[in-house]
Amino acid sequence: MLLLCGMLLSACSRPEVFRQESYVFGTRVDVAVYGEDKAQADSATAAVLREFDRLHRAYHAWEPSELTALNAAIARGEPHEVSDELAAMLRDAQQMAAMGDELFDPALGALIALWGFHTDTFVPVRPDPARLQALLDARPRMSDLVIEGNRVSSRNLAVQLDLGGYAKGYALDRANAILREQGVVNALVNIGGNVMALGKKGDQPWRIGIQHPRNPAPLATMPLYDGEAVGTSGDYQRYFELDGERYAHLLDPRTGQPAHGTQSLTVLITPRPAAGTLSDAASKPAYLAGEGWREQTRRFGIDHALRIAEDGRVEVTRSLRARLQFPVPTEVSVID
Repeated sequence: MLLLCGMLLSACSRPEVFRQESYVFGTRVDVAVYGEDKAQADSATAAVLREFDRLHRAYHAWEPSELTALNAAIARGEPHEVSDELAAMLRDAQQMAAMGDELFDPALGALIALWGFHTDTFVPVRPDPARLQALLDARPRMSDLVIEGNRVSSRNLAVQLDLGGYAKGYALDRANAILREQGVVNALVNIGGNVMALGKKGDQPWRIGIQHPRNPAPLATMPLYDGEAVGTSGDYQRYFELDGERYAHLLDPRTGQPAHGTQSLTVLITPRPAAGTLSDAASKPAYLAGEGWREQTRRFGIDHALRIAEDGRVEVTRSLRARLQFPVPTEVSVID
């Protein structure tokens, strides 16, 4: 009888994946926890989703938030006191912008709005050329910000901050911290294609797919190990088509135009502090650099990266190629 009860208890506590989904940051988010304790998994996942909601509301680029309050103060030419968290985020984003030749530039909120991407239901329309040229002439950039403790001001009144290329990665790092604090050691967090892994799924690593930018299927799959994060920038999620041309939300600060030359750019960040943030932010300058993508990834210390060029060519670093499995035969160029 004791043996039978033990067997039943063992069967009841078999590890499984507990999953919750939500819609935050303008995209679908998915938190999967592998373990035996459903109550723990549900509690930890709920804490993560609450944190995502907090970040979404605090740093929204066009609905009332701490970020829009800062943008309003900058437009008035006034300094503004911000939270410790936002001050730290802005300092970090400044450093990343400088490292990537300011191709990743969260100061371009006004340009994003001019193209109509500051809405969830954008209308296909090209911006007024005069307004676009005026903004290019003003050249807002992250280096215009002056951050003294929690006091933020700008040398350039055209600076309008949009953390859309940073916040999802930051949220991955917050999810990682919260899950570990809650005792969760095996989980996979996916925020619209930005993914971070904790531990593994049973005796196997977590496995993810890299989305094909033109087909509704993965281009390739790969294992993702504890503490690793993946981020992708592409022209296939937020975009509109006009007169047969695709206009994506990833804007080149040098031209004021949606970037062309790359369909998608994926980076894998090996375990390090703020791996999630880096996976989000570092994919942007590499995407915008076009044929110069590999130089950008080197600057950020990234050895695992994949690019799909505008003509469909697939280029992948040697380190990442060793991990990838392609569902169908695919011609790839391996880059050192």
